[in-house]
Amino acid sequence: MHEFDAVLELLAMLVSDLRMLALSALLAVAAVSDWRSYRIPNWLTFGGALFALVYGTLAARTPAVGAASAFGGLGIGFAAMVPFYVIGIMGAGDVKLMAMAGAFIGPEQTLMAVLFTFIAGGVAAMAFAIHRRRVGHMLANVKDAAQGVMFSGIAGIRPSGRIDASLSIGKLPYGICIAAGTAIEVLAHQLGYV
Repeated sequence: MHEFDAVLELLAMLVSDLRMLALSALLAVAAVSDWRSYRIPNWLTFGGALFALVYGTLAARTPAVGAASAFGGLGIGFAAMVPFYVIGIMGAGDVKLMAMAGAFIGPEQTLMAVLFTFIAGGVAAMAFAIHRRRVGHMLANVKDAAQGVMFSGIAGIRPSGRIDASLSIGKLPYGICIAAGTAIEVLAHQLGYV
């Protein structure tokens, strides 16, 4: 019973924190938008990032520390995801969403949120492939894309992880994975696990 009370206390604390409340709402809207239309609106990512940068700067003990944390998280979130956009396996909205989330949680937590996001993405991709009964096809696509990226890198040309549309098993709304990974990281951080 003590654990349940601790979880309720944690949830109450997260809801009372304006920054976490805003992040949760923005991630939820982004996940729903990505699910419905495979798009994450710029107003959401840019507006959320601006809010996080301003709030993080003004709410910190010193503005310099708050700004460094917010801009650092934004930069880490962007830098961790942009290579996947460059090789064509992730959309620009996903990159901007991770950068926005990073602005809310700071650089150290952003690294863990990216890790949790990749885990959530792997689980979601496997569930998607199992649902469509195309696991073998998905694994072959992953192998082919990885080989293509590796050989392109060796040859010194711009790598591409794109899969021909006829070979793809479908699109995964990765905004959901970013929302799930970030939320799990925030909760795990508050509970002292990471």
